[in-house]
Amino acid sequence: MKFSQRLAYYLGGLLLGTIIVVYFLQAKAESRNVSFCYLPNCRVLQDLRKKPLHYSPESEATLKENWVTLQDVKNCMQYGDVDFSTSNEPFKGGKIYFIKGKNTKGEPITVSMVNYSDKVLLNEIKKD
Repeated sequence: MKFSQRLAYYLGGLLLGTIIVVYFLQAKAESRNVSFCYLPNCRVLQDLRKKPLHYSPESEATLKENWVTLQDVKNCMQYGDVDFSTSNEPFKGGKIYFIKGKNTKGEPITVSMVNYSDKVLLNEIKKD
């Protein structure tokens, strides 16, 4: 058997084995409600979502204006993009993160959150 044939069989088996392993591991992770976040954006958002959310007076006033809802903020925490150029700075005993997302009307918004070790403070919400 030529080297090219052996290489083709090896790569084919490796590809098939990888697909099977990924399929079973993904099914196991979904059944246990586990997600794998390897990228920085996903890791930050996951850390913010798993802590209790508290509101600053500025954010409560913004939410009462009715151009943004709490669901918009939660969507930003799920699908938003963290601006790392201005985020991860020390701020009032925690670290501040700026998350860009959209409200239900499709308008771009920026949500700033302070991440403490035991809670997350919704600092302010701005239109872009």
